[in-house]
Amino acid sequence: MTHPVLPSVPTPFEPYTLRLPEAGAVPLICDSPHSGTLYPDDFGYALPFEILRKGEDTDVHVLWDALPSVGATLLAANFPRAYVDPNRDVEDLDATLLDAPWPAPLAPGEKTRLGIGLIWRDASKGGQDPIYARKLSVAEVQNRISRYHRPYHAAMQAQIEAAYARFGAVWHLNLHSMPANSYESLQIQSDHPLADVVLGDRDGTTAAPEFTAMVANAFRQRGFSVAINDPFKGVALIARLGRPAERRHSLQVELHRGLYMDEKTRARSVDFASLQSALADISAEIAAYVQAQIPS
Repeated sequence: MTHPVLPSVPTPFEPYTLRLPEAGAVPLICDSPHSGTLYPDDFGYALPFEILRKGEDTDVHVLWDALPSVGATLLAANFPRAYVDPNRDVEDLDATLLDAPWPAPLAPGEKTRLGIGLIWRDASKGGQDPIYARKLSVAEVQNRISRYHRPYHAAMQAQIEAAYARFGAVWHLNLHSMPANSYESLQIQSDHPLADVVLGDRDGTTAAPEFTAMVANAFRQRGFSVAINDPFKGVALIARLGRPAERRHSLQVELHRGLYMDEKTRARSVDFASLQSALADISAEIAAYVQAQIPS
């Protein structure tokens, strides 16, 4: 049963939901940083709510619901990414959004240029849907970081380090969904359609090639088209966590929203259950691979 997503909910609320392994634990830590749908009552946005919601990876954590049953950990943000994005570094902030100078050095990158940095500026490509009709105070942005962004990262780091301490290795899946117009939104020219699944390992730097290949094969064997690093390579979370030389592997997984939802209404499609079932099988296959890498 799904619950309605409201334009505003009272704050504060818990920044994330953490589900621990329900079977024998394996060092597979998974997170859905962009599927949060609790919109804080201090957001102060100035555009129609249905447009603002376009940034959500709606229901991604539900699609991957089986992960804890195969021994994995699943962390999911409760807050929306447009409010503060946990898959961005704190320094990736657009200073033009603020009513006063930021008290620390900033390093805005490509995501900020596109309007989707730490604090989103736009809900659509090309600045067609600005989120705010005001400047944000430094204090409110700092509050978003301290109340939501920082606790999410702390929870992720705690699970990663606990798994690594116990097993001497850890595998991380960063779970997302992608709109049909992803190439256009990223201002990328492409001569081929968007794949069903895009795996990102920042050009082979955040995960061992055999792990990326294993996950790709698990999807392909079930009839999904798969691309690697095209057009999504992964952002702050996998860049921070992925160090394969230390047996710390981090892989981003993007699912085409057309596989499971109506992008206009955000309603689940008739294919939702079949995709969820396929992901349950894929989760079990990934967990078995991880288990096999750990000395008995």
